[in-house]
Amino acid sequence: MGLTKTEIFTEQQNKIAVFAKAFAHPARVAILQQLFSTNSCICGDLVEEIGLAQPTISQHLKELKNLGLIQGNIEGTSVCYCINKENWSEMKSIIAQFLDQDINGTNLNCC
Repeated sequence: MGLTKTEIFTEQQNKIAVFAKAFAHPARVAILQQLFSTNSCICGDLVEEIGLAQPTISQHLKELKNLGLIQGNIEGTSVCYCINKENWSEMKSIIAQFLDQDINGTNLNCC
């Protein structure tokens, strides 16, 4: 498999790609929605709520944590997860700037 050559892209382009990865699987979207809807840390309730096996949920939680959108705290024998508010706000700002770009109206029929 070829290299991604991320170093040839800007920091913002790389951040957009990293944040977009969080939404690349519906299970991760469902996990984020569940964390927002409970508005508190979740410790193990995601299996019942999402309907996927524990190892699958754990893999998606690991990915979201690596992306920096959630954080986990160890409480007893379990890990509790919640939204990383600072990184979520940064992601919203960067994605909003990207999505707010408009098509130049002078050349709409270029293709």
